[in-house]
Amino acid sequence: MPVEIVKSTSTFQGLKGKVVGETKNLIIMDSKGEKRIPKNSSVFRFTLESGKVDIEGKEILFRPEERAKKLLF
Repeated sequence: MPVEIVKSTSTFQGLKGKVVGETKNLIIMDSKGEKRIPKNSSVFRFTLESGKVDIEGKEILFRPEERAKKLLF
C-alpha cells in the first residue's frame, strides 16, 4: 500500500514508499531500503483506490491483530 509521511517530528517527513509491515509502534515501509517509522509522532497519508486518507499514527497505536476489535467496538 503506498504511503507518504506528511508530518513527523523526525527526519521522515516527506518520505514516500510502500508499507511492507507493521508492529504496535512502527510502520515499516520500503523507500530505497527498509525504514521504520514511529506511529506515535507521525501522520501517514495512505493512497487507496477511492482516494487519499490521512491518519494520525496515535490513532493506530496498537497491534495489527487488535485492529478489528479496537475499530469496531
